[in-house]
Amino acid sequence: MSEKNERAEKLIAELKKRGFDAYYAQTKNEAAEKALSLIPAKSSVAWGGSVSVDQSGLLAKVKSGDFALIDRDTAKTPEERVELMRKGLTADVFLTSFNAVSEDGVLFNIDGNGNRVAAITFGPKSVVAVVGMNKVVASESDLEKRALTVAAPLNAKRLNVDERDICAIFVKTRICKNKGRIKIVLCGEDLGY
Repeated sequence: MSEKNERAEKLIAELKKRGFDAYYAQTKNEAAEKALSLIPAKSSVAWGGSVSVDQSGLLAKVKSGDFALIDRDTAKTPEERVELMRKGLTADVFLTSFNAVSEDGVLFNIDGNGNRVAAITFGPKSVVAVVGMNKVVASESDLEKRALTVAAPLNAKRLNVDERDICAIFVKTRICKNKGRIKIVLCGEDLGY
């Protein structure tokens, strides 16, 4: 077994201890397929701004599937975009990733608007996250550092905004109280920031 597979296996065990469902896929395509299998047909599906969801191919698969999409990018006005983000909080399934995951199974995200972290913490019936193993850090104390020094600068550059706009809200998720509501598909290939 490779070092990456062994690390993923240990992380999956830690995530499951905390009430998360967790899986491992070697490739981006396998990760997207596994994530897709966790979304019931005809579900309403929303997503936050996630490079990982896009890079894995999951977003394209969902858009071409049999789902009721809540796509904020179809909005014609800023007000309509906000309404679609609010509607996403009542979706059956919310797609996302995490900025960092500790080896003991703690999840961390920073957010600008709060819609992504709100959906992760409460709202949609199910959260499906695709996370590259490049986002795994040694300990809970390393989570924020990775998010602030790796994810935030790259996302700020991608979105052409000030880093402070991206770093408005910080959420650390230590336990999934509604066991299995948050499903994490770890990917052996790098995804996102």
